[in-house]
Amino acid sequence: MKHLNRTIALGAALALFTALTPALADSVAYISKGLVGVGRIPSNQRDKFGETFGSGSGMAIDTSSWTHDAGTYKGSLWMLPDRGYNVVGTTDYRARVNTIGIELTPIALGAAPAAGQEQAGVKATLSDTLLLTDDKGADATGLDPLNGVRATAGDMPVLPQADNGKLALDDEAIVRLPDGSMFISDEYGPNIYHFSADGRLLSATQPPAALVPMRHGTANFASDNPGPGAADPDPKDPDTGRQNNQGLEGMAMTPDGKFLIAVLQSATRQDGGDSGATRQNTRALVYDAADLAHLKLAHEYVVPLPVFKDAKGKTKVAAQSEIVALSDTSFLMMTRDSGNGQGVKGDESLYRKINIVDLSGATDIAGSPFDAADKPMAPKGVLDPSVTPAKLTPFIDINDNAGLGRFGLHNGAPNDRNNLSEKWEAMSLASVLDPKLPDDYFLFVANDNDFLTQDGFQVGAPYKAEDGADVDTMFLVYQVTLPGLAKK
Repeated sequence: MKHLNRTIALGAALALFTALTPALADSVAYISKGLVGVGRIPSNQRDKFGETFGSGSGMAIDTSSWTHDAGTYKGSLWMLPDRGYNVVGTTDYRARVNTIGIELTPIALGAAPAAGQEQAGVKATLSDTLLLTDDKGADATGLDPLNGVRATAGDMPVLPQADNGKLALDDEAIVRLPDGSMFISDEYGPNIYHFSADGRLLSATQPPAALVPMRHGTANFASDNPGPGAADPDPKDPDTGRQNNQGLEGMAMTPDGKFLIAVLQSATRQDGGDSGATRQNTRALVYDAADLAHLKLAHEYVVPLPVFKDAKGKTKVAAQSEIVALSDTSFLMMTRDSGNGQGVKGDESLYRKINIVDLSGATDIAGSPFDAADKPMAPKGVLDPSVTPAKLTPFIDINDNAGLGRFGLHNGAPNDRNNLSEKWEAMSLASVLDPKLPDDYFLFVANDNDFLTQDGFQVGAPYKAEDGADVDTMFLVYQVTLPGLAKK
């Protein structure tokens, strides 16, 4: 038994050493000190409208409310669900933002939580829900805009519109601004929307033409999710622009509040996005946010997504699912595989990592011919030689079983409630509030549970997820050192 304890202690020490190894990027040493807290919201949680809570496609911590007392941190955050529970097709789920009260009692670095308290370090409580509307005050919907395009009006560009006439939103990332208003990015457009503090659409920013989905020469925002009896879009995939269900998945404001960065989930159709093996060259759009109503594209860069081999040796691309901006030339980027984890058939994820992206040496392609739909930047995934991509540096391996095991979690079989679920799509930072550690932060990471529950209710009807799936919303909290972030 002594030898076993010694082995466990040695493993924990090795894991801590690995976590504390700096990741050097942009001449700055960033350090992950490891997991310090885990918590859950149950899968059958209902919001104030009586509908099943929608987990985290995006997340933003209210840093102004963040406090520390007697070893416990308290504050609130906003979580963004996506378009609703996926049945055959999509549903008329009203777009919304949820407010979550958070209490974090972090576990000392390298220490083990008390028995039975492994996942009690984060207490998350749903406290409010805000519906999002269009600029006229009408509800937005998660329905696939199979045939609809809302014509330009005033400063508004053409927008995705469902067959019922509502603005169609598949929300993916949220930035909360000091005045309470918010930027929200979506998949359908893919657009960036500015909403007021009470949820009313104020303005919309359309990306360069190269990202707008086109079918037969016109903008068509369908994502190929037709309901019963409805026809597929023609063609099923856009000819150019963002792929189906691969929009502006990640978005963040720089610490100085001057720039908004948005990243496409993976490459456009013309840049290799017509194949799962060649979609690695995606784009980061950097907007000047001086005028919140009129974002101005300042820079644009190619970001090479990680490539890995699946269990059959096939090349796969880990699509990005969220970012946190460190400056106007660097950000954290969460990337992952798909089809593996609790709630789906595959059990072991092969790739879930947070990387540091350095844009400082990359080619700025904003306003170049590559911003047009008819000028591919990376045909069949081969990057044009005139373009230097951003640099990626590994930072955190979310699948690290040594770290997960301390909190009763794992990656892989058995595919139970302690196996990480498939989709990790939300990140946000909050200070450790320690004068001795001015560069230390808590990095909150959360999953998107796809509304998977056996006790669901949405759009006026109960439902049960297939195969008995019950997937909680889960929070993982890492302590990280990000030098100089507070000064930027």
